Amino acid sequence: MKDDNTKLSRRNFLMAVGASGAAGAAALAATAAKTVPGAAQAVDTARREEADKGVSEHMRNYYRSARV
Repeated sequence: MKDDNTKLSRRNFLMAVGASGAAGAAALAATAAKTVPGAAQAVDTARREEADKGVSEHMRNYYRSARV
C-alpha cells in the first residue's frame, strides 16, 4: 500500500514540475516579446558600428554617390 502512495506522490510531483516549467516558459516568452524592439535596435546599432569600422570617409562618399 505504501508503495502505491509513493508512486502517486512522485507522479504528482513530476506533473507539478512540468506544469510550473511550462508556466515559467510562457512568462519568459511574454516578457521577451516586450523587449524585442529595444534589443533589435541595439543589435542594429552594434552591427552598423561594426560595419563602419573599416570604412574611410572616401569610401563612404563613394558608397553614397553610387546609391541607386
